[in-house]
Amino acid sequence: MGWTETSGKNLHVLFNVYCDAFTARNNSKASYHFARLAEARFGSMFLFQGGRHRLRWLTLLSGLVENLFFGGIVFGWDNAVSIDCSGQDEHFSRVMSVASIGNTAMRFPIGYIFDRYGTAATRLIAISLYTTGTLFIALSNTETSLLLYPALSCILTAGTILYITNSQVGNLFDSYRSTIITLYNGAYDSSAVVLLIIKLLSERGVCLQSSFLFLALCNIIHLLRTIFLMPRGHIPYPLPETFTYGIGCPVRRRGRGEAEEAKEEERQEADVKNDQKDKRAEDEMSALHLLKNFRSCVLSWLFLWHLVWVVTILFCHIFFLTNVNPMLTQLANDDQALVSHYTNAYALTQLCGVLMAPLNGLIMDRHKGKPLDPGKTMREADLHSSCLALFLTSLQCFLLCVCFTCPILPLQYVTFVLQVLNSGFFYGGHHAFVCIAFPMSHFGKMSGLALSFAALALLLQLPFLHLIQHKLHGDPLYVNVGITVLSLLAFAHPVHVGLYCRKLAKLRKTEQEVDKQGSAMLTLPSETNVEMKPRVV
Repeated sequence: MGWTETSGKNLHVLFNVYCDAFTARNNSKASYHFARLAEARFGSMFLFQGGRHRLRWLTLLSGLVENLFFGGIVFGWDNAVSIDCSGQDEHFSRVMSVASIGNTAMRFPIGYIFDRYGTAATRLIAISLYTTGTLFIALSNTETSLLLYPALSCILTAGTILYITNSQVGNLFDSYRSTIITLYNGAYDSSAVVLLIIKLLSERGVCLQSSFLFLALCNIIHLLRTIFLMPRGHIPYPLPETFTYGIGCPVRRRGRGEAEEAKEEERQEADVKNDQKDKRAEDEMSALHLLKNFRSCVLSWLFLWHLVWVVTILFCHIFFLTNVNPMLTQLANDDQALVSHYTNAYALTQLCGVLMAPLNGLIMDRHKGKPLDPGKTMREADLHSSCLALFLTSLQCFLLCVCFTCPILPLQYVTFVLQVLNSGFFYGGHHAFVCIAFPMSHFGKMSGLALSFAALALLLQLPFLHLIQHKLHGDPLYVNVGITVLSLLAFAHPVHVGLYCRKLAKLRKTEQEVDKQGSAMLTLPSETNVEMKPRVV
């Protein structure tokens, strides 16, 4: 818990009393100077810490609101389709598919920009894309429906950028780092309810154009948050105690010049950052076998199996999103009222994603606060803790494919719950795993590269859609069965991570035994020399 302003004032009074008593007894100018210096330094430090903690909580809560209402609104696209576009399911499924492929393909460039130029520059790009996309939809009509392709791509990419830049907020709260990442992802998924709200407003006379013009104006909120509540660069991990961000007034210390204070603060921050950097490099070297540069990370088996996991689950998810509306239409025998009922139920289920997603983070953070085994680093403990989360995510994906394959309309309620739960586990787990397994300096590039590679696999969506519509006469049963079998590939990743952690544990145990033997060999010669000395003489 941080120090409040009241605590800082109480400390100020305490040091004044101490100062008077100490100087009265010793009558020493040096003692008085020491007491005043301690009061100036520690009292203002605690006041500053209270302000920093309030700023961090404000950043956390505002990021949650940003993801909840603006991050992934495109995932509620099936609600927008039913506003005034009934009978064009194939066309709008293609729009969603193209936007999803374009978004995943852009993940690596986005990650590179984020790692290279920092948070502020990346968020300004997101704000520009979000404004462009919402204005395109506001200006589109039947004759200009082609604008929907770039519009959805811009909005989805912008929401993804906002989520990626918000993911680093978890670094401000070390013990709940993965929980915050998954919480933000749940809010990102739940933002699909925004299009449900727009749909309900349109049924009450509010036109679609007005709703999207309002969303365009809301970019002012993103801009203000970028300036006041986010860093220009990055939030490091581990977090230095002196780390600050945003626009604020510096804390002044009485009895010292401002120039001297600035130099002292810079020197202290540099020392802390160097210590943290050395510790982080040591942890990564011992726990992850020199996975320090970008090339070694990409070519590691840890990343390659993670890539298989990402491609498999993302393919299943995007296929579900692009086919859920045609599937419901077929199972409901073209009853649009019944289809609307199920799409509303799905949208409400998506709203619960913000409650479901943190469960994965709690699983990944369950070891925080517990003592580590001798020689075991925190990064290695995080990696071991992620095995269960990866397995549960793979299991949810398999069950999702099974339920979606069954042509039973009431069963789709279960499918909706599984999809929302699995989406939160997948996206949040993906970003949390990349934070754990690889250096934070490559977070944007590694997380983006995995999803960009997945975009190549997502290109298969288009021929599959054509196959279902024109060869299978709208019946996706055989394709769904094949995708269900494909989803089993996802289980390979948690198995590999488990074996990798076991290998690290054996290596650590071997190193400890060698160290013990080396210590014994170092003490043995001295004892032998003492016993052999009379014989030599």
